[in-house]
Amino acid sequence: MVSVRQHGFTLVEVMVTLAIVGIVSAVALPAYSGYVARSKVPAGFESLSSTATRLEQFYQDTGNYGVGSCGSGYVMPAPSGSFGGVTCVLTNSGQGYEMTVTGTGTLEGYKYSINHRGERKTLAHPKGVPSGNCWSTKGNTCDAS
Repeated sequence: MVSVRQHGFTLVEVMVTLAIVGIVSAVALPAYSGYVARSKVPAGFESLSSTATRLEQFYQDTGNYGVGSCGSGYVMPAPSGSFGGVTCVLTNSGQGYEMTVTGTGTLEGYKYSINHRGERKTLAHPKGVPSGNCWSTKGNTCDAS
């Protein structure tokens, strides 16, 4: 009599494989989501920086940052990507401003600002706000790089 050898996996082998895949997914997915969220943050920085540059040009032309609104007729950038639009508040009778951009969707909980002195601040971040004036952080401290 010839013995027939069956091919395939046992139930134990399949269960061990599924357990390994589940553990790897549980670790990798949150890390990947964090990387994706951090890759979207620079768009908010760019909106603030480019608008600050335009406001400085406006100041050079007029001697103030606006009357009634930032840039007095200058249109603030529209919402881009995962950030709402830039909001701007005049201070010191048009001699200063404070602009902010707030995350939406996957960047809910992120908020950054810049003012007429060029001070960059992280106002809200899911992992905490750094003590210094900066946008880029490593943990809860400002990233010098």
